[in-house]
Amino acid sequence: MTGPGRPGGLGIGDRVRFGGRDQVVIGVSGPTVRLADAGGEVVTVSVSGLLADGDFAVLDARPRPGMPAVSVLDGLPAEAVQEARWWQRHIVEVLTGIPADAEDGTVPRPEYDPAVVTLTRREQAKAAELTAAGRPVTASAIAKRRRRYQEQGLTGMIDHRAGKRMPPHGRADAAVVAAMRQAISEAAGDSTRTAVFVLRRTRQILAESGGEPDGGMPSRSTLYRLFSRLQDGRHTTGSASTRRSLAGRPEGPFGQAPAAAPGDVMQIDSTPLDVLVRLDSGVTGRVDLTGIIDVATRTVTAAVLRPTTKSVDASVLLARTVTPEPMRPGWPQAMRMSASALPFRRMLSIDQRLENAAARPVIIPQVIVVDYADPPVMPMVA
Repeated sequence: MTGPGRPGGLGIGDRVRFGGRDQVVIGVSGPTVRLADAGGEVVTVSVSGLLADGDFAVLDARPRPGMPAVSVLDGLPAEAVQEARWWQRHIVEVLTGIPADAEDGTVPRPEYDPAVVTLTRREQAKAAELTAAGRPVTASAIAKRRRRYQEQGLTGMIDHRAGKRMPPHGRADAAVVAAMRQAISEAAGDSTRTAVFVLRRTRQILAESGGEPDGGMPSRSTLYRLFSRLQDGRHTTGSASTRRSLAGRPEGPFGQAPAAAPGDVMQIDSTPLDVLVRLDSGVTGRVDLTGIIDVATRTVTAAVLRPTTKSVDASVLLARTVTPEPMRPGWPQAMRMSASALPFRRMLSIDQRLENAAARPVIIPQVIVVDYADPPVMPMVA
């Protein structure tokens, strides 16, 4: 689980009831799941076959780390980002037995195999490995990072001290900064001013408000540097028309909805395709493409083509989004490529993605946002 109320999913290490036996998930690849029982017998079953089993149940699901919030790494130093991803690789290996960047088919190392080694032992093994590599760390510190990763995902691996950047005005006194910002704002509607004028006006504003700051006025060179930072992008000493245009620009009314995990925010939007198609009636016309996109992963989970977008299309998109491909009506017939005139086998040899055509992720929407330029079809689904 990624949080309260979020839908769950199968992952490596989960214990399930299938075929009358308790089994452990040891692999997930596209629409298939590999299970192993207590005797070591391994079976491969499709997701649809798993869900169709009468006694199927999830006995013990391990917590799933959520995806990082949008732009969570933006603005951080490159060293902090690299450090966070380095820790993610090792913590994922502790949790699943396989590093985060491992290639498909990688087998867990013996000391990290979840099927035979307890979580505590895996944490101790990771602490010993990193200490031997020159990064001394205790098993309790590994456990703490592991818990943070399970709760917060990549966000929990970030050293937030690295995100405490120096403000644009540096260490300048707040009174001097406020006075200079006022002087720059006053010059927005006037004729073009020089930096000398803004500095002189800053001193006047300080004098009117009670004098110089406690530490005294900064040096002339410091004031010039501060002015350069505060007027950046405002054209205080540049084009008057550009400066007035920027000053008269209203604040944007829209914001960004945070999406920390798949399904947190999904968007439905329509766009007309600039192509002619032959409709069911036999005449040619244009069509609208309506799709639903997951904001966190940028995944297009479903799309429909219609001559005119209607409200019912939102229901169709939602149904396709939450239903795995193999469970949709008509899927077996759609997969009978042998009856197609297309050279399927040659296409498969060229593009191996066709082999896993059904491996499209199933994302359960929590909030759906619709482009309100069109008639609203489904403003929100809780």
